Amino acid sequence: MTGYEFAWAPLVPWPVIVAAAVAALAVVLWGAWRRAAGTAWRAAVLAIVLGSLAGPSLVAEQREPRKDVALIVKDVSASQRIGDRASRADAVTASLQQTLSHYPDLEVRTIEAGAAPPNAGTDSGTELFGPIAHALADVPPQRVAGIAMITDGQVHDVPPAANLPFQAPLHVLLDGQKDESDRRIVIRQAPSFGIVGKELQLVVRVEDLGTDPAETARVTIRRDGGTEQVALVPVGRDAPLPITLAHGGSTVFEISVEPGRHELTLDNNRAALVVHGVRDRLKVLLVSGEPHAGERTWRNLLKADPSVDLVHFTILRPPEKQDGTPIRELSLIAFPIRELFDFKLDEFDLIIFDRYQRRGLLPQNYLNNIANYVRKGGALLEAAGSSEGTAGSLYRTPLGSVLPAEPSGEIFEQGFKPLVTDIGGRHPVTADLPGGNTGPGSQPSWGRWFRQADASAHAGRTLMTGVNGAPLLVLDRVGEGRVAQLLSDEIWLWTRGFEGGGPQAELLRRLAYWLMKEPDLEENDLRGSIEGSRLTVVRRTLEPDPHPVELTRPDGKTETVPLKPESGGREVAVIPVTESGLYRLSDGTRTALAAAGALNPIELSDVRTTADKLQAVADATGGSVNWTGSGEALPDIRRTRPGRSTSGNGWIGFRANGDYVVTGLDETDLLPPWAALGLALGTLLLAWRREGR
Repeated sequence: MTGYEFAWAPLVPWPVIVAAAVAALAVVLWGAWRRAAGTAWRAAVLAIVLGSLAGPSLVAEQREPRKDVALIVKDVSASQRIGDRASRADAVTASLQQTLSHYPDLEVRTIEAGAAPPNAGTDSGTELFGPIAHALADVPPQRVAGIAMITDGQVHDVPPAANLPFQAPLHVLLDGQKDESDRRIVIRQAPSFGIVGKELQLVVRVEDLGTDPAETARVTIRRDGGTEQVALVPVGRDAPLPITLAHGGSTVFEISVEPGRHELTLDNNRAALVVHGVRDRLKVLLVSGEPHAGERTWRNLLKADPSVDLVHFTILRPPEKQDGTPIRELSLIAFPIRELFDFKLDEFDLIIFDRYQRRGLLPQNYLNNIANYVRKGGALLEAAGSSEGTAGSLYRTPLGSVLPAEPSGEIFEQGFKPLVTDIGGRHPVTADLPGGNTGPGSQPSWGRWFRQADASAHAGRTLMTGVNGAPLLVLDRVGEGRVAQLLSDEIWLWTRGFEGGGPQAELLRRLAYWLMKEPDLEENDLRGSIEGSRLTVVRRTLEPDPHPVELTRPDGKTETVPLKPESGGREVAVIPVTESGLYRLSDGTRTALAAAGALNPIELSDVRTTADKLQAVADATGGSVNWTGSGEALPDIRRTRPGRSTSGNGWIGFRANGDYVVTGLDETDLLPPWAALGLALGTLLLAWRREGR
């Protein structure tokens, strides 16, 4: 292919040529005004001289044509999975590829865009224009013939027409149906944090889009995949709903609304919310039966936690002590028995009896109040002393109905190392304690204790044993509450570092928080946590469980996940995260939820097919918006010249830009000096001859 162009190579600067041309024009005009003979020939001479100074030439270019680029963009976002949109998009894409491939001067590129990356940090919805700019980054603007976008119109990165990343017609091919209707639920207001046990307010809105709305709809709120509450809310108006947090840490709430009369998808009938629970200061009542070396161990442990309000009473002067000291010389604080065990008992999260024995200080009805407090959800810990071998044992009171181990009356006074039982090796309170058992038959490395109350456990689970395998630490659930018995008062030896000490702080911390129902210390639990692009599933059980876990992904697909046993009663699996949303785990008994990325994506806020978002951009580029999913035929494809219309009734156009690359040049001088000199002299002779007549 050869093309021709004129070029100029002036022998002097252009301003000199222009000045000479002006002077020559003045001379010619003056001659014409005087009607001088030969003026035309002299004008020709001046023109030849000026032309020679300008250096005109004819350039022959050897051109290599370059193909135009047509870009096909297929939307593969979540809303494209609704109905037959995905199959329709595939069919339209294939038809476009086949038709455009018939043009030899056209390069066809196809990209898929709009899918949200897994566990994305931001929710930006469907992005198509960013991928378009990336796909055309290596293509000069003059080579872009046009862009065909196959989508439902729900695009969330539409730029202003003045800031488009391309200069070519945009043809939008909508693959959904006209006049679609759908119901959705929207979280209008939600707390990020809340105090455990306190009521919070959640505001939701149910909307019926594209149809006559119903009057009311039933909304269900599920907490951590378990507890449900149902409410009837008005459609089209904000509705406040109360929620409560049952534990500290993260709580996942699922909010769902019943299907409407017309539904495109049920995915936006559900919403999810993660609320972080913070405990209001935990209140612990510690009652020490008498001063002893281990009393400070409990006090230091509880006072070291800033989230714990400790109320500590030590019985320094029991009622039976009669030493004749005048009352006015006693400065002891009276034990507020009635206030604590009658009026304010339910305000405490945990009650600890440390080496306490029955001496008539607490009447039977108050001890019965404590037993009822446990059954209603309270927590009780008894750290027994030598009194367990006497009639003053708490087991001989109404508290015996909630204590899991019955003392025999015998006290062992000999050295022993606390041993973790098989169940204790799987229980979160005692599993993997530093210095504990490292294998069958091995002995722990921690120090010995020297006193233990003999008892037989008739309920609960024995996590640690002492002398002759007798129960040392027994835990039990009673009604809605929890109880623990530590049948020795010598854990303080570990605090003092006797024979290397032991993990007393870790053990007592775990024990206290298990009693107060901290979710991280549940012995039978199923958890899912997402970090980066991985979902880690952890199941903790007291008995080995061979059952796999069923995983339900955000798109509704399910799969069976086997778990691998690990230490401490844990079974673990790691699963790749492929999309944002809510992952549901279930082993048939327990259910857990894990959230990845945006829980309520913009993509699903409105899934109706629409032309509104892309119409202005298509019009600004000379493109068009066409419906292909409502029975309409695919528009005809045409190649159009630059400057011509690129869309019309039933057809869409891709520009034929005719771009090329110059591979060689051949320049011919149109007025070489010798030719210019000959022409000028010849013309000048003709002018003289004309003047001589």
